[in-house]
Amino acid sequence: MTEIKLHKRPLKGLKIIALALPLIAVCIWMILSEPSGSIDYIIGWVGACFFGLGIPVGLIHTFDRRAQIIITEEGIWDRTLKQDEIKWEQIQEAYPLDIIGQKFIPLIVDETFTPKKKLYKWAEELNEFLEGQQANLNISQLKIDAQEMTNFINEIISTDKTERHKVIKKFAANNNL
Repeated sequence: MTEIKLHKRPLKGLKIIALALPLIAVCIWMILSEPSGSIDYIIGWVGACFFGLGIPVGLIHTFDRRAQIIITEEGIWDRTLKQDEIKWEQIQEAYPLDIIGQKFIPLIVDETFTPKKKLYKWAEELNEFLEGQQANLNISQLKIDAQEMTNFINEIISTDKTERHKVIKKFAANNNL
């Protein structure tokens, strides 16, 4: 069976670390330069602890080698959705969505698709306000163009089941996957 595995870009994790380090340095400077118990001293400790979390998060993002999205002839699976594979037959259409620089591909699915986890009421309203769907593929951390991925998904859902492996191979070749 033909499949494509899309992984996170390690550069994202390195960016998180690079942004956290100067902020941690400023917080340590605040701790060392202020008398113990002052507001700036406490803010320094709170900031150092908060921004210090950027180091393990960045390391996890950098060294995480698990596939985020797996595309097969049967369907598409996204680890961030915490959902089983979405079958191509369930997807009616896909479109790109950009929310403050974060790239998503919402999938319009039919009534046979049932999400594993139910969103809170406020999350449903936010999702509807942002023009999202029940299944939104997060591709911000992947080295793939949102429009190309959307075109690929729309092409594969309209392709006969026996010809999907050709479409997947062509997409993989075009994107060096």
